Amino acid sequence: MLNFLARRIAQIVPTLFFVSVLIFSLQQLLPGDPALVMAGEERDPAAIEQIRQQYKLDQSIPVQYVYWLKGVLTGNFGESLRNKMPVRELIAQKLPVTLQLGSMAILIAFLIGIPAGIISAVKKGTVWDYGANLFALWGISTPNFWLGILMIFLFSIHLGWLPASGYVPLTEDWRASLAATIMPAFVLGNAISAVLMRHTRSAMLQVLESDYVRTARAKGLSERSVILKHAMRNALTPIITLGALELGTLLSGAVLTEQIFSIPGFGKLIVDAVFNRDYAVVQGVVLVTATVYITLNLVADVAYVLVNPRLRG
Repeated sequence: MLNFLARRIAQIVPTLFFVSVLIFSLQQLLPGDPALVMAGEERDPAAIEQIRQQYKLDQSIPVQYVYWLKGVLTGNFGESLRNKMPVRELIAQKLPVTLQLGSMAILIAFLIGIPAGIISAVKKGTVWDYGANLFALWGISTPNFWLGILMIFLFSIHLGWLPASGYVPLTEDWRASLAATIMPAFVLGNAISAVLMRHTRSAMLQVLESDYVRTARAKGLSERSVILKHAMRNALTPIITLGALELGTLLSGAVLTEQIFSIPGFGKLIVDAVFNRDYAVVQGVVLVTATVYITLNLVADVAYVLVNPRLRG
């Protein structure tokens, strides 16, 4: 296992280096001059020149990249042009919010999608199969904004069970935090559970037709044991992949849901930074997002080995 991890980590380091070069290079293609943006409306030439020297904008692009990379390696992502806060502090504020929301959404998706996919595969051709496929079609087709507004109207306005918007950190009040995030987490998890259901059903149908499953049944094992201990374990690989990729996507793809429920998450931070041409925030947020995404893929690789040790080699 240690050799396996070492090989994967050795692959991650050059990948992150390439990602950092790509992020910094693409940032240079954005229209506008950062020095002019930071100088404000007056745009005093002396102030602009001072800004260029302070942020090394008067240097060549490779030199600027080296200075930026040195800062990143020490945890210094620069300063936001809009609110004059260190980018590291902004990320530390916003990332836990989206991580909590994304983790809850993935958990909801697993709890709904995997059992539905298993039942659909085992009960192929029955009313259970048709019902699970109908649920998957509904989940994929339902827009997040429509489902979010509908849930606010039902559970917040009509029933008064849950808050309509806002966010409470887990460290302050975990009950209030869960109450504030359960609806947006369900909205995000709904679509993912539909995709998980389809992948689980497809993987289970393929595994249930394999020779070792027929052998297990021929040995007289119970159907429950055949499904849970033999078929499901070997069908988990594509499900693990999908779960890791979907969680990574939620870090930057939950913007609309965060907007509907007024949650100050990571996705909204990215969009605001792009619109405001807040270059340091864009670079820092995209780099952190890429790092988390790559890390989730490493976690998925480790999970593969734990589920199927034959993949270790």
